[in-house]
Amino acid sequence: MVAAAAVLPWGGGGSPAWIEVPEKSKSAFWELKRRKVHRYVIFKIDDRREEIVVEKTGAPGESYDDFTASLPADDCRYAVYDLDFVSDDNCRKNKIFFISWSPSVSRIRAKTIYAVSRNQFRHELDGVHFEIQATDPDDMDLEVLRGRANRT
Repeated sequence: MVAAAAVLPWGGGGSPAWIEVPEKSKSAFWELKRRKVHRYVIFKIDDRREEIVVEKTGAPGESYDDFTASLPADDCRYAVYDLDFVSDDNCRKNKIFFISWSPSVSRIRAKTIYAVSRNQFRHELDGVHFEIQATDPDDMDLEVLRGRANRT
């Protein structure tokens, strides 16, 4: 049985249509969340603006620096990152972050498309603990993530 893909508002033309979230994209998130197969998953809206696809996955041993280096400096992306940390009360924990990366130098059209489809896509990823909207690397510095995670 094939599961139906989720559909998001927007499209390739000048008027709103739909961007699909294929099962393969949702599966990559579940592999990160349940099976710990990935440290992070980076998603992009395909060139035809029809689907949100997996652009890259990071192995469990990859660092946060590896993750941030994988994001383009001049284009938008969505990402999920599985943060392992030691809490303020000295317990090992993990939290999943949804990051909407929209650098200030990216094209306005790309920023608009990613902004319009962000909430719907984010809600397809059940189990995300925190959301960060970043336009600059400082907005998603590792210490920012740790600070948010430690408040829970």
